[in-house]
Amino acid sequence: MTDVPLLPTAAPGSTPIRVMTIAGSDSGGGAGIQADLRTFALLGLHACVAVTAVTVQNSLGVSGFQEITPDVVAAQMRCVIDDIGIGAAKTGMLASAPIIDAVAAQCRESGLGRGSDVPLVVDPVCASMHGDPLLATEALDTLRDTLIPLATVVTPNLDEVRLITGIDVVDDATQRDAARVLHGLGAQWALVKGGHLRSSDRSTDLLYDGTEFHEFDHVRIDTPHDHGAGDTLAAAITAALAHSYSVPDAVAFAKSWVSKGLAAAYPLGAGHGPVNPLWRVSRP
Repeated sequence: MTDVPLLPTAAPGSTPIRVMTIAGSDSGGGAGIQADLRTFALLGLHACVAVTAVTVQNSLGVSGFQEITPDVVAAQMRCVIDDIGIGAAKTGMLASAPIIDAVAAQCRESGLGRGSDVPLVVDPVCASMHGDPLLATEALDTLRDTLIPLATVVTPNLDEVRLITGIDVVDDATQRDAARVLHGLGAQWALVKGGHLRSSDRSTDLLYDGTEFHEFDHVRIDTPHDHGAGDTLAAAITAALAHSYSVPDAVAFAKSWVSKGLAAAYPLGAGHGPVNPLWRVSRP
């Protein structure tokens, strides 16, 4: 049915691996927590949630959002981790410097991220695919200084790379420069995604651990319906890491997963439709 090797799932009645997404809610259902939950469920994991913001958005863009207070974000994380436990976590939209500080502090308290047994994938969501801001500009320093250093792997798109590093990625050389800078900020692994680098018919993501570069190449999927692609990729990486995959193997798995989702993407509303992990349960 598929050429993507799927993750093992728990037997009925037994507890699956648990993961957490710390992110914003997308009212249109295409990205954010909703995209994460779809991928986690379809990969057989139990997903827990710490909601950071509630967005007002549809297929045309984001018209507003309401932040959750930092103490409530941290409390969501703490109560789940202390009771249920998790094997990996990811972040998405964090909205503000106080929320980033609260998430980073709770990650340190709960033993999440670099140097711990619980991997942390940091998807540094700064803006929507339509360019709508999802992170306060003044929060970029907090993201660089407090959260990225906790990342097992950080997964920015090219717009986020430019905001975080100041590097405008236009080719292989600048993609490597950006990966070096991101790793220098403290991330254990830096993944610079090439999906928005449309200079060829290939989409190449570049992974760097401070010593070695790994390239993940795939034929570019020609579709306007790619809402939630970054969230889906980061969630699939998180799922694979929870299954004790190495970071390069987790990225390779996630690249295949999101490519299948892009190939099956569908129109929705009057704008951009979502990446479609529901291919996993489609019928011929």
